[in-house]
Amino acid sequence: MEKHLANRGFMNRILGRLTRSITRPGQMYPVGVLFGLGFDTATEVALMVMAGSGAAAGLPWYAILCLPLLFAAGMSLFDTLDGCFMNFAYHWAFSNPVRKVYYNLTITGLSIAVAFIIGTIELVSVLHDNLGLQDGITNWISGIDLDNVGYIIVGLFVVVWACAIAYWRLANVEHRWNAKTATAD
Repeated sequence: MEKHLANRGFMNRILGRLTRSITRPGQMYPVGVLFGLGFDTATEVALMVMAGSGAAAGLPWYAILCLPLLFAAGMSLFDTLDGCFMNFAYHWAFSNPVRKVYYNLTITGLSIAVAFIIGTIELVSVLHDNLGLQDGITNWISGIDLDNVGYIIVGLFVVVWACAIAYWRLANVEHRWNAKTATAD
């Protein structure tokens, strides 16, 4: 099963050789730098603009440094917590091929649900604004604040993971799978 899992997917066919060449954690650093440039740069630029505006307004240097220091502290805290959680999740998932499939199905389903929710809100908002729709449903959907949707998505992640773990344990998925493969051999 492990060999079959390693040979799946369109992106794996394209990038499989490259991803298999990463064998040590230190080799992930350039990938992390690329992700950091893509995701954090917009936030950091906005933060620097705010700090520059403060400097132009005559704030003292220690007041200007408050925002960047708070940003760095928050990023360090949440990146550390995220890293700890993902280390635990990956250790659990990759210890057994059945767990890997279950983990991938859960993550993929959750990602599809989140993309569908955000995509629907954005699409309806654009159609509402550009086509001038004025009915109750599109008014309500286009008025949804995406900040609040973020809280709902975090709650969705917690609920889905709690349900997935409960199902894994209560349905005894790993034991049933191992029993099926033992009888097939």
